[in-house]
Amino acid sequence: MPIELKMPALSPTMEEGTLAKWLVKEGDEISSGDIMAEIETDKATMEFEAVDEGVLAKILIPEGTDEVQVGTVIAIIAEEGEDAASIEAPAKSEAPAKKKEEAPAAEPASAPAAPAKVAAPAPAPAAPSGDGDRIAASPLARRLAEQNGLDLAQLSGSGPRGRIVKADIEAALEGGAAAAPASAPVDAGDIPHETEKLSNMRKTIARRLTEAKQTVPHIYLTVDIQLDALLDLRKQLNASLEPRDIKLSVNDLLIKALAASLMQVPKCNVSFAGDQLISYHRADIAVAVSIPGGLITPIVTGANEKSLSAISAEVKELAGRAKEGKLQPHEYQGGTASISNMGMFGIKQFDAVINPPQGMIMAIGAGEKRPYVVNESLQIATVMSATGSFDHRAIDGADGAQLMQAFKQLVENPLGMLA
Repeated sequence: MPIELKMPALSPTMEEGTLAKWLVKEGDEISSGDIMAEIETDKATMEFEAVDEGVLAKILIPEGTDEVQVGTVIAIIAEEGEDAASIEAPAKSEAPAKKKEEAPAAEPASAPAAPAKVAAPAPAPAAPSGDGDRIAASPLARRLAEQNGLDLAQLSGSGPRGRIVKADIEAALEGGAAAAPASAPVDAGDIPHETEKLSNMRKTIARRLTEAKQTVPHIYLTVDIQLDALLDLRKQLNASLEPRDIKLSVNDLLIKALAASLMQVPKCNVSFAGDQLISYHRADIAVAVSIPGGLITPIVTGANEKSLSAISAEVKELAGRAKEGKLQPHEYQGGTASISNMGMFGIKQFDAVINPPQGMIMAIGAGEKRPYVVNESLQIATVMSATGSFDHRAIDGADGAQLMQAFKQLVENPLGMLA
């Protein structure tokens, strides 16, 4: 009997993905463990591994297809003894998929004409799926709607064919406020320009940042921190670690300092969860890493318990695989707090956006020579500004201030991190 290969769920929250590339072709022998395709999720490109054996009879979803719903049949394998050529494709799946659109042939890329003004399509209504009056919605969206008492019939779906997805439920719970749809008309006039379709990652970044700013009441607390003692300690540690080919960065020490601070001020190591507050007993620090096309936050698990050399090695390894798109979901999903360092760009100070459900993020500015009072006298010192963004629903201002105080104390007296 032919075996149907279905679009896998490569993370707990994945509802759809892009079938980026087929690594096999029709007629190929397939063995268990063979890598068959590359699938792009919202954060990474992951390999799809075969679990069955046989001959690849039909590829039903071509590579480059966007918005392939989890559970969609993407290919068929003929088992031993079956004639692969005689296997027919099944009836078209309910789960929709959209092929990446090619540039229209009517307009050459070099045409200077301004783009035509196209009216934005109205949001697709929640449509029946074919079973009487059943509303087309993902299982996750149905569960969230039921938990929050929402009537699916009153919602518009932003998914393919008007399918209601998680984002629609969240928008409804926020009072209907949502980010402007990607199809909103923009008249670039006669300004030379080009357009680029948003990647799954960029769509997710846009959605999550909008959700964070709309739903999380941010409070920002900034402290100036003298870095000279930390820089001296780093120099000494790197000299001792040189035979092991380990070189600590300033960010490695700041990750450790944040983790230790969260242990000292546990009221900031929390997540807001509706009518509950989750308090964590270890510090899993998500480290913001810039990658082509977006940002990802690989997690240093239990950073409060790890040595500086272990943190350094782990950050380098995670960042390297992040830039190659090879992180596994558990390596970038979760975390109890985040750190974002823009000092290398010369940014003096900035306010970072919290990554829910985390309760805080630490924004690190550049260390620079400034006039600074040291031992009751004005001197020149290396100083950086650090800004904590806190979810005010979960963390009171006084508790956030205690965390910033603890962070400053550890960075200015870094031997405390090694105790």
